[in-house]
Amino acid sequence: MATTHPASQPMAISEHAGPDASTGQAKLGPRLRRLHARIGKAHHRAEGMQFSRALLAGQAEPLQLAALLRALAPAYALLELEAPPLAAALGATALPWADLARTPALRHDLALLAALPATPPSAAAAIWLEQMRGLARQAPHRLMAHVYVRYGGDLSGGQQLAEQAAAILRRHGLPAPGFWAFAGGVPALKQALHDGIEQLVLTEQQEEELLEEAERAFHATQQLLAELADLAPAPPPA
Repeated sequence: MATTHPASQPMAISEHAGPDASTGQAKLGPRLRRLHARIGKAHHRAEGMQFSRALLAGQAEPLQLAALLRALAPAYALLELEAPPLAAALGATALPWADLARTPALRHDLALLAALPATPPSAAAAIWLEQMRGLARQAPHRLMAHVYVRYGGDLSGGQQLAEQAAAILRRHGLPAPGFWAFAGGVPALKQALHDGIEQLVLTEQQEEELLEEAERAFHATQQLLAELADLAPAPPPA
């Protein structure tokens, strides 16, 4: 399902994992630099997948976008319930949870897209959700990797995805999604997220496990993207 990312592709899903991130590597703390170095390859695999390329090209279907938001909603609900106290216990007391929260926007978007046909329950999202539940109980420092990958992506390449998703939905007479819209300024919110992740007080082993889990978080994303590609209509016969 994954393909190489074409050289002519005009934009990437997210700049937050690349060596030339929009914030600039020199402005990133040591943990963020290690995270970026670790997840770069997985990130580029995800952005080269069929659904990712279709969305960035403005060619995804509204039903695929609805399926994406339906799959993400339980995961964000879990993160926004479990992660704040766990992060605080690990020393990250400054994460701007109220500004990061996506659950209200997801509820609003899903209500607006309810007229679209039902989509199959996402097996990939169910597996991912169960993995995160286990991390919340047994390895909360690993859960912080999912916090960074999800919200970091929403604040980076998610802003590009928002433009394409809005255009696709408008062409079909549907409202633009609010999922990628943040009330506060995106650069400041991204910096606050970075600062919060840097605040985590971890052992050397936990630090390595955080990096390892960030790769797993991208793998979960790849599984979901593969499912979404399968929802694309078959091309007309030649």
